[in-house]
Amino acid sequence: MLQVRMQTQTRDSGVWECVRRTCRTEGVSGFYRGMSMPLSTVSISSSLVFGTYRNVLHLLQELRHRSTAEAHRKADLFVSGFAGGVAQVLVMSPADIVKVRLQCQSELPGSRLRYRGPLHCLLSIARDEGLLGLYKGSAALALRDGPSFATYFLTYNIICDALRSTDSSRPGWTVVLLAGGVSGLCGWAVGTPMDVIKARLQVSGVSGRFYRGFFHCLSHSVRSEGIAVLFRGLTVNCIRAFPVNMSVFAVYELVVRFLRSPS
Repeated sequence: MLQVRMQTQTRDSGVWECVRRTCRTEGVSGFYRGMSMPLSTVSISSSLVFGTYRNVLHLLQELRHRSTAEAHRKADLFVSGFAGGVAQVLVMSPADIVKVRLQCQSELPGSRLRYRGPLHCLLSIARDEGLLGLYKGSAALALRDGPSFATYFLTYNIICDALRSTDSSRPGWTVVLLAGGVSGLCGWAVGTPMDVIKARLQVSGVSGRFYRGFFHCLSHSVRSEGIAVLFRGLTVNCIRAFPVNMSVFAVYELVVRFLRSPS
């Protein structure tokens, strides 16, 4: 929530100012506004990311006539991660625009809340803006998630390979946790600029500002607020990314090892 509000408005000069104002005006519940829709789709989008990543990686190994036991090429890891990130946009975009609209509606012009909840928001966007309205900002979302997940998976594998014990084919759990956390930081460092543009496009027309498209939003934001605007919310993203992605890769490795273990 903090990340979205910092990216779409200029009222707060920093993270703590945004935290204090949200607590004062909306209470603790304000920090969880709009989360039900992403929570309902996170399992599907995560399955798409990791499933596409593994399948594309396997396909590239076969096309190169390489054994699955051989080390993966860095380029293959990058391409597979990129494909996984782009694949989830189909599911992620409608849930994401609902989350952003709900989190920003108390900041929009006028005191009356426009949306009563996630389902009302979803149906209102589809009715007022058409089904394509649910995919507003999807190009920026794809440009965020493609490079971000490419960096994410590449970083994870590089760290695991570098720190893996020579007498083991699998990284230890400490390495998994470290690599997962660092890969999350690197992924958001790459993805935050497009995340800012994506969020602004999603509230375009209802936030008092109107952007004609991706390039207009990018150029207008940089021209009026400086290049630093593209990294607004990065601190919040990184604070969240390390522990979250430690957990993500720990569960991922646990499931992979369970499925590969002899029955």
